[in-house]
Amino acid sequence: MASAIDTGKPNADGAAAADRRPREGLMRRLAHLWPAGSRLGRAIILINMLGLAALITGALVLNELRRGLIEARIDGLTTQGQFIVKVLDETATVGEPAPALKAEQASDFLQILFIPRGQRARLFDAAGNLVADSYAIADQVEARALPPARKPGEQALPLLSRDDHNPRQIARAQADLAEEIKAALGGQAVAGMRRTETGGRVVSVSMPIQHVAAVLGVLTLEAADVDQIIAAQRAALLPFILIAITAMLASSLMLNRLVARPVLRLARAADRVRLTGEREISLPDLARRDDELGDLTRALEDMTRSLSERMTATERFAADVAHEIRNPLTSIRSAVETLDLVKDPATQARLLAIVKQDAGRLDRLITDISNASRIDAELSREPPRRLDVERLLSEMASLYDAQVKPGEGAHGVHVRYDGGGGGLDRAWVMGREIPLGQVLRNLIDNARSFSPAGGTVRLSLGRSKGRIEIRVDDDGPGVPPDNLETVFERFYTSRPKGHAFGGNSGLGLSIARQIADAHRGSVHAENRKNPDGSVAGARFVVDLPEVS
Repeated sequence: MASAIDTGKPNADGAAAADRRPREGLMRRLAHLWPAGSRLGRAIILINMLGLAALITGALVLNELRRGLIEARIDGLTTQGQFIVKVLDETATVGEPAPALKAEQASDFLQILFIPRGQRARLFDAAGNLVADSYAIADQVEARALPPARKPGEQALPLLSRDDHNPRQIARAQADLAEEIKAALGGQAVAGMRRTETGGRVVSVSMPIQHVAAVLGVLTLEAADVDQIIAAQRAALLPFILIAITAMLASSLMLNRLVARPVLRLARAADRVRLTGEREISLPDLARRDDELGDLTRALEDMTRSLSERMTATERFAADVAHEIRNPLTSIRSAVETLDLVKDPATQARLLAIVKQDAGRLDRLITDISNASRIDAELSREPPRRLDVERLLSEMASLYDAQVKPGEGAHGVHVRYDGGGGGLDRAWVMGREIPLGQVLRNLIDNARSFSPAGGTVRLSLGRSKGRIEIRVDDDGPGVPPDNLETVFERFYTSRPKGHAFGGNSGLGLSIARQIADAHRGSVHAENRKNPDGSVAGARFVVDLPEVS
């Protein structure tokens, strides 16, 4: 038995845990719905709760009032009934030869007794038969409003209401009264509220008439002012309803002022940008708000400003592209026009070489321009992820070094990864591998083009204030101090003597900076110095935020 009990405990615990899990999940979902960090969300909920709180408060208060009035009415009828029962026991009952109720004396007593208006007293014998009724004794007539006067030819309306002809309602009322009398004949006083034959509500108290231990009859007292009590309660609830309506109306107007109108202003400002050609959304009064609409306004302003800057950059880019393409086209056209006039074969060969060179330059320009125009699309297509920069640099160096063929100009330049040093063999950034690889390729190609044949381009890593630095060093002539920023401008080229004209489009470093900016990083150029202060070569540094 002990073993059975012991093995049953874990099952019970597991069942209890299983019961708790759905509740915990529900609580988490409810907690998630509460706008903890939302000022506007909390304001909307609290404002809308004001009217509901006023209505609930009024209902609770008036419910207690109603309950108190009904209980007071029951207490009054109970006291009055105890007095009448005591008198009837003394004056209208006999104990010899057997206990009995004297019906005539009881009816006379009820006729003498003052019954307040709105109350009804009825006396039943031990068999539940009606002995006396205060309405019949006092010749009380039940008043009822007459129907409106009918026009000639119209059928007369019945004087009695529809409820008076409802057999089911009458039968139910009689059954409730019989049940109450039966309970009182058992020797216990019965008090409560029930419906009458006409559908009205009454507070009723039925008390047994006892002689010694024998129950000789039942006295029923009814107060028909319950409907007036409820009507008064509803009238008292009206101020709370008006308060709730006022609170809801005020909250609606406030929400319209705080939410609807600002959203409409934002929508109209967005339409102006779309329809009239405006470049930016500017709503400084909304941008100063410290809530979600303020955040939305600032976000829309920043978005339209960014789009405006991008449109301006695109316009400048188109102008630069037109200018750069016009130069080789002009050269080609001039060479072709001169070719028909020149008869010297050597001159013709030089002109054809110019045409070939400019055609190659156009091809490189178009290729680089196409790559530059696809940067935004490629950045938006590939989601950022954690990248191992050390692996990326190592693979890039191995790829370039495998292509080295000594003695073939720039292709004889080695590319080497020197590692990070100081525990930087594993460095992680959040980014897109293909665009960042393009940054490294552009910087390495630029460094190789300036390096002497057989030289080396060195890749290394560094860390500074939570950011990763990728360094690309060469042994070339360096960058003139005045051009450390100019080299990143589109179509800017500055090549050493002897380098083929038009061999570079001037877009590589510009594309590298554009991609680095999209990764919340930067690219800058500097010169490395020898101990004697002379320039040892150029260094390009890519700065990216580190992630753990």
